[in-house]
Amino acid sequence: MGDSAYSFSLTTFSRTGKLLQIEYALNAVANGRTALGIAATDGVVIATDKKFGSALVEGEGVRKVERVTEGSGFVYAGVGPDYRVLVRKARKSAQAYFREYRETKPVGQLVKSTASVMQEYTQSGGVRPFGVSLLVAGMDGDGVPRLFQVDPSGAYFGWKATAIGKGYVNAKNFLEKRYQDDMELEDAIHTALLTLREGFEGEMDGHNVEVGVVRKSDGKFQLLTPEQIQDYLDEAN
Repeated sequence: MGDSAYSFSLTTFSRTGKLLQIEYALNAVANGRTALGIAATDGVVIATDKKFGSALVEGEGVRKVERVTEGSGFVYAGVGPDYRVLVRKARKSAQAYFREYRETKPVGQLVKSTASVMQEYTQSGGVRPFGVSLLVAGMDGDGVPRLFQVDPSGAYFGWKATAIGKGYVNAKNFLEKRYQDDMELEDAIHTALLTLREGFEGEMDGHNVEVGVVRKSDGKFQLLTPEQIQDYLDEAN
């Protein structure tokens, strides 16, 4: 009996020690739109492809980069509705932290609590894993810019720069060549857009890309407007 006999059970390990539903969730992530993040010396940038399958789609209400706390934000690759659930849970967790301690929840603790939610869905009956991986950008309690990745298994990692979704291998290779330890945020934004452009189908503009940044100077997470994104794209040409 091969691993396929265990493929419909979330809570049963296969003979080779795998939880196949988690692997299938990672396949859903790998089929999603590319998203990436870069941690610079003075901030963090996260960005994603927001291209739609039809020109008739009204895209103004679709958000892939979301602010979770005043100083942190999420972007995802994978299943959009699952992402909305995680964003809502993370915001409620951050509000509960603020009510108790009267300060913004540090991004490290936000990542841990979100990863715990995702892990719970890997060992409970009657549920399935979340079909998303997250990139989380923010400022930690020590004032250092941080970038984290959270996977459907509940595992999380800190990164200097990384990519998820379709084409993540090529995007990571591009980032490895371009990333420098002393990179500043403005350079990181340009590098993020250049990396997205490498695997982008069609013409990139301020409306089919989303970019979020958190700056060390004020510690606030900000979504760039389409006009600001277009200015960065024009500079890169």
